[in-house]
Amino acid sequence: MRKILLAGLVILMAACESENEGYQISGTVQNAPDGQKLIISELNDSNTQVVHIDTIEIKEGKFELDLPEKEQPTISFLTVEGTRGNVVYIAGNSPVEFTVYPDSIYSSEISGGPDNEVLSTYLKSVKGVSKKMGEHRNAAREAMMNKDSVALQNLQAFQEQLFEEDKQTKASLVESNPNSIVSVMILQDMLNTSAYSSAELKGFYEQLSPEVKELPLAKIVKTRLDKMSKTAVGSKAPEFSAPTPEGNELALNDALGKVTLVDFWASWCKPCRVENPNIVEVYKKYHDQGFNIIQVSLDRPGQKDKWIQAIEDDNLGAWNHVSNLMFWQDPVAVDYGIRAIPAAFLLDENGKIIAKDLRGDALGQKVGEVLNNSSSN
Repeated sequence: MRKILLAGLVILMAACESENEGYQISGTVQNAPDGQKLIISELNDSNTQVVHIDTIEIKEGKFELDLPEKEQPTISFLTVEGTRGNVVYIAGNSPVEFTVYPDSIYSSEISGGPDNEVLSTYLKSVKGVSKKMGEHRNAAREAMMNKDSVALQNLQAFQEQLFEEDKQTKASLVESNPNSIVSVMILQDMLNTSAYSSAELKGFYEQLSPEVKELPLAKIVKTRLDKMSKTAVGSKAPEFSAPTPEGNELALNDALGKVTLVDFWASWCKPCRVENPNIVEVYKKYHDQGFNIIQVSLDRPGQKDKWIQAIEDDNLGAWNHVSNLMFWQDPVAVDYGIRAIPAAFLLDENGKIIAKDLRGDALGQKVGEVLNNSSSN
């Protein structure tokens, strides 16, 4: 009988433990009426969609909700119904407490678990940089109106210092928190700027713990890093072949000169169209010395006429053009990791990338430098 009772007690304890699995979120919402809803959602594994998880009503300015156990930390969101924006937090089986300010949602406070501590530190840094950048823009606008060149120079120096401090903060957070999903979020943000080299970002990624590298978001970052490495300065440019306006296939190898510009653009891209006259001038100056261009358009499906018209309007007909007319899904753009345009790669005669995203005078200077060095060797 005693053995039977003991077995029953073990089963009961296991059942209680099972019921307690999961995590709880709770907190207060400032000036919220009873019955107003909070929506809980999270980012899916492919980092492409926000998925609804649960909904809870606010009572007397408070809320409390038990949620299922997480197999791995997840980027999650708390949204106050009827307000814009949301509170980002990390769901990871630790209780999370919120102080939510619906009228200033990004000032809301979260606590609970080491991941959310790192996240709070990072978001505080982002807000601080954003505030300083806003002040900088206002001061620069005023200096331009007053034609104050000294102030503009000082503001330029301040901006460079701010960028450098932001880089150091991000790097420090990643290096100090190799076990946190927040480090992967920071790496993703770093990837979305041009402030870091491929080698720098790979170095940060390698510092992540093996467990964190197995997270879906980390695998997405790794894929992007691999693509970035393919188009890093010093790498052989990825081969490609795509349709010309006439419907023929043109390969990159068939367009190479002593120096070749691979330029990603589109008829709908205003910055691209602004840069085109400069490209025309560089081509006129250096084509006879071996400078070639192949422009890859990211025009939309069914809009071949707009692509061809832009080539004519901008006087770009002297060089090679290709496009699959697949917008951002163009396979050439995907292979080159293009996420914004204009984007450009300068290649040597062997197809090796020697510079990226040169515009204005910098493009002509680099092309001239390479061709002069080539002729003197």
